Amino acid sequence: MAEYLVFTLAASLGAMGDVAGHERRGSWTWPGRSAILGLLGAALGIRREDAEGQARLNDLSMAVAVFSEGVPLRDYHTVQTVPTSAAKRPDSRPDAFAKAGLNINTTITLRDYRAGSVYAVAVWGEGLERLAAALSAPVFTLYLGRKSCPLSMPPAPRLVACDTLQKAFAQAALPDYPPAPLRLQMIASDIDLGGGHSDTRNDQPLDRDKWHFTSRRVHYWRPAADEAPQ
Repeated sequence: MAEYLVFTLAASLGAMGDVAGHERRGSWTWPGRSAILGLLGAALGIRREDAEGQARLNDLSMAVAVFSEGVPLRDYHTVQTVPTSAAKRPDSRPDAFAKAGLNINTTITLRDYRAGSVYAVAVWGEGLERLAAALSAPVFTLYLGRKSCPLSMPPAPRLVACDTLQKAFAQAALPDYPPAPLRLQMIASDIDLGGGHSDTRNDQPLDRDKWHFTSRRVHYWRPAADEAPQ
């Protein structure tokens, strides 16, 4: 038997990382390791600039169960920038635009989201009781990827002892609003669950101040097509 902390991440709108370019910021279909560690850090009250506090979470192992990956949604922004000469020591943003006159650059940027996504997360390692208490009463507001994406239900942390991750995820608290009833679609895990498929994902944080990440190995498991809903 292993002890797991299982909690739920459900949101009407979520954004799960991917490459963060200026013109487009995409979204994976499930939250990566960096996002989950950041959320746990927020619950504990660890600030982003607290490198030592953030590093203490790196020893946790985790898995994500996808119950609904949601549907893609793209948001379009218009962004205005001014030449460096006009932006040099302005009193305010309007002042910078006034100095620029008609010499203003306008570009369209894209932000990708997932609408109606539901995930369960299992973490294991040291300090699970402290993490469970923090998720029940978080210091900072929890959101799914971006500050515009608050959770649509509490994370409902549960400490469970199970001999498999599949059984642990079966005890996750899931929402009873649409798209309920939910069915387990996939588990992405730090450990091999015998699914026969794995790949790498660039979501292991190295330096949060500089937004530097490295790759890790992720193992996937999917239930049989005729398996009963979890």
